[in-house]
Amino acid sequence: KNLRHLKKWAKREDISCYRVYDADIPEYSMAIDVYQSRELLVHVQEYEAPKDIPEKISKKRLNDALSFIQDIFNVDKAQIYVKTRKQQKGISQYERHEDNSEVHIIEEGGLKFFVNLKNYLDTGIFLDHRKTRQLIYNLADQKNVLNLFCYTGSISVYAAASGAKSVTSVDMSKTYLNWAKRNFVLNGFEGAQYEFFQNDCVEWVKECDKTFDLIFLDPPSFSNSKRMDSHFSVQEDHEELILSVMNILTKDGTLIFSNNFRKFKMSKTICTHFSVENISSNTLPEDFKRNPKIHNCWRIIHK
Repeated sequence: KNLRHLKKWAKREDISCYRVYDADIPEYSMAIDVYQSRELLVHVQEYEAPKDIPEKISKKRLNDALSFIQDIFNVDKAQIYVKTRKQQKGISQYERHEDNSEVHIIEEGGLKFFVNLKNYLDTGIFLDHRKTRQLIYNLADQKNVLNLFCYTGSISVYAAASGAKSVTSVDMSKTYLNWAKRNFVLNGFEGAQYEFFQNDCVEWVKECDKTFDLIFLDPPSFSNSKRMDSHFSVQEDHEELILSVMNILTKDGTLIFSNNFRKFKMSKTICTHFSVENISSNTLPEDFKRNPKIHNCWRIIHK
């Protein structure tokens, strides 16, 4: 049922990767995404079953679902990638599952990106931020752009494609920063105006002596990386982080702040000091409207 509706929408909007199913039936608790590369690929994330459900039952449900997926999408088993998504903290959601890598190229908005459906829990591009990437594209022309917690740099690529004066990408992970660099090269963006820094974003912002016209800030809900001096919690620490970021945002600049902590509440101090607008509903794509808490997104400017 979802696929019938979303297939037409995706064709109309020229979208090749999208979410088809997200635990719509409670007994089949998984998210199913399709990625069109050289062939159709299906990415299945099984949500960890509650402890009161026997393993035998959850395994049968998964096997039944995989059988249906093969029929519905007309794909072989080799085109289906299955992972279990557990409650995680820190950067463990980004950690590698195996040593072998299997990379595919997908297209979005006329741009190309490397994705890895096999070795990492997250694939290299957050599908729920498709409209957010378009928003950055619309704002970035002739701007000095900063992408904090840049992950694999898809936002940065969109900024470069828009005609940004400069694009600076910061992330603590060497793996993902290299991935971001490869995404830039894949799209033909090379030059001194594109900078990449492997740093703790919280500390990097405090020490930064440049200013930026457009900043995208998308921190994890929690992080307790060994490379950080202390743990990070977006609810506890966003006020201090946003205050630091606003110090390096130009007077007429724009901060787009996002996170995926479902119970997130914006600091009253931030709302008092700056003009703050919740734009979550504007950044929620059609394929995620059944799950409106997938992320929240805010536009913050100086008063």
